[in-house]
Amino acid sequence: MNTHHTDVGEQAVTDTDGTNAYQSLSETTGHDDPRWAFGTGIVEESGAEITSPVPEGVDPADLAAYCLMLGDDALICSHRISEWVSNAPELEEEVALANTALDLLGQARLLLARAGHVERRGSDGAGRDEDELAYLRTEAQFRHVAMAELGDGLDFARAIARLLIFSSWRLALLHRLLGSADPVLAAVAGKGVKELTYHRDYAARWTLRLGDGTAGSHARMQAALDAVWPYVEELFRTSDEERRLVAAGVAVDPAETRAEVDAVLDEVFAAATLARPDRPQIGTIGGRSGRQGVHTEHLGHVLAEMQSLARQHPGATW
Repeated sequence: MNTHHTDVGEQAVTDTDGTNAYQSLSETTGHDDPRWAFGTGIVEESGAEITSPVPEGVDPADLAAYCLMLGDDALICSHRISEWVSNAPELEEEVALANTALDLLGQARLLLARAGHVERRGSDGAGRDEDELAYLRTEAQFRHVAMAELGDGLDFARAIARLLIFSSWRLALLHRLLGSADPVLAAVAGKGVKELTYHRDYAARWTLRLGDGTAGSHARMQAALDAVWPYVEELFRTSDEERRLVAAGVAVDPAETRAEVDAVLDEVFAAATLARPDRPQIGTIGGRSGRQGVHTEHLGHVLAEMQSLARQHPGATW
């Protein structure tokens, strides 16, 4: 390995604001919600509220669907990353990946809560809360992109490849959502850009270490990129709901992030001596993909594990 690279283990235990990960997780004073570490406070700190009115002229059903899309992206990717707890190659990487998963889980909580509230306002008042949306929906009711659900077979290089692409794309989206007309989306973006900047940097550093390391690590990193690359195109497809919300100043057209994401990835690939993959892209089925509830075989395994406790104990809280 090249010795000039920053030590990732040292970077992993320190968040972007300079606080130590262990210290952050242990400081519970002042948090009334026992689940504070999983996203509580982001909206409150910004002055926004989950119950904020739907922006004028916006269809509540479209806003609820959009919050589900972004929330499901974060929720499912968070679960996949959390699978590395106790499986990462070193303790420092375990902490770093656990923190990354918690960041995404926090985003998911707020987005799903917003979706449930907006859904309730837009129908008969019988909306769902964040737990119901996370644990009681079926595969076809989830709206995330396939990149989030892909399994990596505990191949660290593949996990890094997925995180690099996913975080580069999501960071570009959230940067543009800072000016969203919906105050909750803007609040999530305000904190999320800081978190995703770290996620992208962490993944980029490991891509560089593996790609520009030994012949063996280079080959594994290239193979990992090749494996996830067929799912890249979906990230930039625009749903009908997104088109309508873009016109209302609420959402971001993912197609507009393509040039930025490509530029970031090309820079990382060049530094890591990796070739940009040239693999056929996964298309749609009848014009439908993840945003319309069409998923890969990976999602069933994710939900079987993630939802098992909630389904065995209906109505339980934790």
